[in-house]
Amino acid sequence: MTVNRPIVILGVFVADTAYRAARQPKLGETILGNSFKLGPGGKGSNQSVAAGRLGADVSFITRLGRDAFAEIAEATWREAGVKPVVTSDPGSYTGAAYIFIEEATGNNAIIISPGAAANISAADMDANAGLIRSAGVFMTQLEQPLPAAIRGLEIAREAGVTTILNPAPAAPLEERVFGLCDYVTPNESEAEGLTGLPVGSVDDARHAADMLLRKGAGAAVITLGEAGALYHAPGRSELVPAVKAGPVVETTGAGDAFNGGFATALARGLDPVEAVRFGCAVAGISVTRPGTAPSMPTLEEVEKLLGR
Repeated sequence: MTVNRPIVILGVFVADTAYRAARQPKLGETILGNSFKLGPGGKGSNQSVAAGRLGADVSFITRLGRDAFAEIAEATWREAGVKPVVTSDPGSYTGAAYIFIEEATGNNAIIISPGAAANISAADMDANAGLIRSAGVFMTQLEQPLPAAIRGLEIAREAGVTTILNPAPAAPLEERVFGLCDYVTPNESEAEGLTGLPVGSVDDARHAADMLLRKGAGAAVITLGEAGALYHAPGRSELVPAVKAGPVVETTGAGDAFNGGFATALARGLDPVEAVRFGCAVAGISVTRPGTAPSMPTLEEVEKLLGR
């Protein structure tokens, strides 16, 4: 990896409030948990931290309130080397997430309240158009309002910037949105939501990926958990195996680790399939550690795992 083009990420920061317990409570029921942890989260922020830890030149566009959770965000980005591009919204609050983690499996269930980030708008993208145009890679998700994501992708596409849409959480998208994306990176359930097709196998994933290409995406990268990730583009379809780095502690944030790693590798000039492999290694390390942003590895750790 010899180049290091800038990455610009649009997204949401939320403070993760993570609860571990044997099971989720039923409605009206109170149970005792085994642990609680407060930490930084939000898909866009996590992806930015992943890229920053990997040595990327990464800027993160978002909105925060003026409160203690905003201070957590700023400290997190400082530590990871992320350049914050923040609009402060004193009339709202910094987002927060409830994360339940099933003790035995590490599986999770999440509720997000985005707060000030719910006010991110297309006008915010126009205000940062110069930054977006200067990027090598622009990436966004669907936690902030869709018009902002679309406008960011439009600005990037018009400037010839490589565009990545991580369509999470899943939401209905007009076909024109796919045409703005060099890469669409859903997981299995998100791919099902976008295509209406079941994704229970690699062959299923290929069928779903074909539909994403027909909708206008340049390439589809469908993450398949323990099975790895499928890279699917016109004339090229490869399953990249998962990269194992040790026992799984927690899967929360694995998708963000993958996307941050994938964007970083593309920004450094890697072939797309090699970039998927790099993203799988970043995710493989992240799941061996608790937390979301705190679980993101360094470039040295990833290269060691890949034997570079």
